[in-house]
Amino acid sequence: MADILVVGAGTTGLTLALQAHDHGARVRVIEQRPEPFRPSRALILHPRTLEVLRPLGVTDALLGLADTAPAVGLHLGSRVVETRLAELALPDTAFPHLSLLRQMDVERVLTQALAGRGVTVERGIELIAARNDGHSARAVLRSRHGIEEVRCPFVVGCDGPASTVRGCAGIGWHGRPYSEEVVLADLDLGGISGPSDPSGPTEAQVFVGRRGLLFLFPLGEQATWRLLATRASSGGSGRDFGQPGPAVPQAELQHLLDDAGLGARIEQLAWSARVPLQCRLAPRFRRGRLFLAGDAAHNYSPATGQGMNAGIQDAVNLGWKLGFTASRAGAESPDGLGADVLLDSYDSERRSAAHRRMLLTHTAFWAEASTGRIPSWLRAVAAPRAAPAVPALLDRRWLVAEVVRVVSQLRVNYRHSPLSVEGTPRLRGAPRPGDRLPDAIVSVGGSPQRLHALLARPGVHLLLQRDADPPPDAVPGPQVTALRLTNSPGRGLLAVRPDGHVGFRSGTVDSAGLTSWLSLIGAAAA
Repeated sequence: MADILVVGAGTTGLTLALQAHDHGARVRVIEQRPEPFRPSRALILHPRTLEVLRPLGVTDALLGLADTAPAVGLHLGSRVVETRLAELALPDTAFPHLSLLRQMDVERVLTQALAGRGVTVERGIELIAARNDGHSARAVLRSRHGIEEVRCPFVVGCDGPASTVRGCAGIGWHGRPYSEEVVLADLDLGGISGPSDPSGPTEAQVFVGRRGLLFLFPLGEQATWRLLATRASSGGSGRDFGQPGPAVPQAELQHLLDDAGLGARIEQLAWSARVPLQCRLAPRFRRGRLFLAGDAAHNYSPATGQGMNAGIQDAVNLGWKLGFTASRAGAESPDGLGADVLLDSYDSERRSAAHRRMLLTHTAFWAEASTGRIPSWLRAVAAPRAAPAVPALLDRRWLVAEVVRVVSQLRVNYRHSPLSVEGTPRLRGAPRPGDRLPDAIVSVGGSPQRLHALLARPGVHLLLQRDADPPPDAVPGPQVTALRLTNSPGRGLLAVRPDGHVGFRSGTVDSAGLTSWLSLIGAAAA
């Protein structure tokens, strides 16, 4: 029997299954879609997302498929600003860049990683009911073989905006639809003219206009270019927010290109879709044994590329907590489940982060797509007038890097989480409990190395300063490893969670405090 039933095999569900499996849980992944292919809606991986995926052993495969130095032609009226988003001023990460990568490719890499662990995605299986009974979760599944009822400790809904798990859990869905929509298409273009020729397959193009933005990425799945444009919603798209809806006539797509001033004609249209959008947040991400992650918990506009990235970071946060809980004795006992600090921390940590993402994406989408008087004027009049200053702004690498820090969640912290504990005495000059651990250059007795490379494996990591006492004999266990940083003078200790955030710190090895914290998160040695 599985410990965790993961509903949905998008990037969120696949990541959660990997993280939970690598931290001791037996997982089962079901997906309603019979085939893996669907048009990619997400095209960007953020630095922080690559960091949290690294311990799962998939980062090299992802980077092998990605464009880590994307060139962009930014069209502001008649002016074109050329830039390359590579080697940003982010010294504390091994991934100082934005990576262009299709969601389809991310899903393929994650699916292969799961298969390598003996976990196969079960396709063509629909969840029709789920409930929490205190002792466990129960789910009713439907496939071509009939109806199946399963019982397991936990069910996680990674099943998108129309989440069945969320509905079965009786969790609301606060927010509203947008009056704008996104248009997606894969197409081949001909007859392109202008100061910047986007006919080559290497440079993305962004056109800023009064009616919205139009993007062309050289990442089409069935043709050369992927078009993404914002426009006022034409209505009638149904209720499948965030999902590709009705096709867009070629004449409408050609009008979007003409309105952007591209001067190109569509030679082949492989597919197109309207995507209705909404801005919504679930008031809670957990009810008993039922959990929500990714688009099932929060649904953003596409501005700043949060959807896939936020979902993966939800999954990494929740996966190790479920893994530790399922692998320790009594995972199915109802005793104390409602007060379980470890599992409750997922909601408090990630819902707070999601709320901040909501504010960011809503503001960015207003500037990017709103047809109101002010944003339309900003795009059509102010942006072209400011175009001469844009190269100088982009040359300020620290400014661009700071924007990327905020957008990619490198600045997210969980300082107010019950899992963030300060030991005795306090360790000065180190990341605070709840902070992301920076990727510093360290030594452990040999040549200097990046810290995150040393921690690129599942589990909890204890970082001992050079002169620190060894941890208590009872502490290191199957999910706990210790490293002594010989280039860090002092007697202190940091305990790093499996998702790369500091959980505990102390100015000396506080044995009692450390043991208590490890027991809190379920990583104490048996």
